[in-house]
Amino acid sequence: MSDEKASLKEVTEQTSQFIQNAGQKTTETVIQQAHIYNDAYTTMNKMIDGFWERVPYIISGLIVFLIFWFLSKLFKAFITKALLKRSNTRQNLVMVLHRVGSTFILFFGFLIALVIIIPGFSPGQLISALGIGSVAIGFAFKDIFQNLLSGVLILLSEPFRIGDTILVNGLEGTVEDIQIRATFLRSADGRSIVIPNATVYTSAITVNTAYQQRRCEFVVGIGYDADIDQASAIVHEVLNDNLNVLTDPAFTVQVSTLADFSINLMIRWWVDTGATTTTESISEIQLAVKKAFDQKGISIPYPIQDLHISQPVSIQPETTLNK
Repeated sequence: MSDEKASLKEVTEQTSQFIQNAGQKTTETVIQQAHIYNDAYTTMNKMIDGFWERVPYIISGLIVFLIFWFLSKLFKAFITKALLKRSNTRQNLVMVLHRVGSTFILFFGFLIALVIIIPGFSPGQLISALGIGSVAIGFAFKDIFQNLLSGVLILLSEPFRIGDTILVNGLEGTVEDIQIRATFLRSADGRSIVIPNATVYTSAITVNTAYQQRRCEFVVGIGYDADIDQASAIVHEVLNDNLNVLTDPAFTVQVSTLADFSINLMIRWWVDTGATTTTESISEIQLAVKKAFDQKGISIPYPIQDLHISQPVSIQPETTLNK
């Protein structure tokens, strides 16, 4: 009986010791987790406190940037009022001053705002950071910088203006906008064409609307049995009767080619693009020449081939061939 009591007492003591050890470990674990959460809470609390401490500086920086944004708008308005209304001022020069000047003002305001918002920040740090990565940035943004520089040079040299119709690299359209990065064209069929400024600057450009007077031309063929002088006189009469055809420079009708089936006449005349377009004038003159030739009996030949058989060929009946 005494042995059973001793065993029961021993088990009770072991159980009590186990519960005590588990409680100590649990308490230690809870205390460690509490320290971790307390550290995280303290860090978050410091970040929130730091943010609220910087809020007045952030608001001040945004206000400063908005002031510089407003100054850039005033700068554009001043440039427009001072230069755009002068007859000797180039339109593209005003665009360059608008974009480059306003960009510089905004960038300067952005630096000042960063100095106010970020403690310890200085423009020298930004310049040094750009200096470290200048090689990588140069390779990565080589095409962008090339287009930017080409855009500035195009705006300054002004080879064409907004509203001109140009042909560059096989692409033709009316210039809608000249930006720092690209030139925007509107094609004759209503599509938008975006050409990088580097391509525009390094390519040959044809400005169709550089001059108000444009030359029109087309070729018409007459038969070899037709009277060339009569056909030329008919064309002259058509050109004289058309009010859109200019007399100075004078129009011309010349034999251009003795072709296989016809004698080709090259007809050239000049029009004022303020009164009509070259496409409309060419269509109008071609229709008038065709009607005048029909009335005067001047034929406009088309390709004809004659088949000559040097020796007669006998054709056998089908039945004979089958045998």
